[in-house]
Formats: sequence, structure tokens, C-alpha cells
Amino acid sequence: MPRQVLDESRLHPAIRDRVANLNADIVHNVQAAANSNPVLVVGMGGNPACRQARRALDGAGVPHQYLEYGNYFGQWRRRNALKMWTGWPTFPMVFVKGTLVGGKDDLLRLVESGELKRLLGA
Repeated sequence: MPRQVLDESRLHPAIRDRVANLNADIVHNVQAAANSNPVLVVGMGGNPACRQARRALDGAGVPHQYLEYGNYFGQWRRRNALKMWTGWPTFPMVFVKGTLVGGKDDLLRLVESGELKRLLGA
């Protein structure tokens, strides 16, 4: 199901490069980490849902990588690039084998149902 994204032809040529490269480094970092770690949690400091997701993984004995970008008071513009890239509106963003599975509540459902272990092939 494709999300609506403004077609590049609807961007003035003078701003296309800026739109294409705005905070591209954070997206590339997350892409690389999601592709090289079985489980990746992307979060922000001070967010209790991020801590709860990591605790749930620890409790299930599932090793994971954690990337933290700012907090409620900083780096929101950089985090916004991740929201625009994924279409996911909140943090944490949890990736399993490179696939976005959702946030904390979605992760908890996967852990409780045993689906996370199946996804990981354990």
C-alpha cells in the first residue's frame, strides 16, 4: 500500500536537491543498522516507550542494537526525517531483519505471541 508522497515533478527544480538530501545521513545510518542487526530499536532520550521496548527485548533474551537521536528538547527535525522515511509517527521504531514492525506496543505483541522468535528464526 503506497503512501502518498509529493511527486518529484511537483517540486521546483531549485529545491529538489535540498529535499532529497535533508537529513539523509540519519536515514542512511538507520538503514545500515537495520540491515546489519537482527533487531534494531530507534529511539530518543527521555521516552518511556523506548525504555519499555528495550526492557521487553532484554526480558525475552533478544539481543538488539539501539540508536538514540536526541530527546524531547532536541534533534526533532532530524527525527522527523525518519518519520517521513518510514511513515511511522512515533518512537521507538523497531526493525526486525530490516523490516519495520512498529513501535513498543507492536513489539510487545510480537514478544508475547512468540512471533518475534519465529521472525528471528530462533
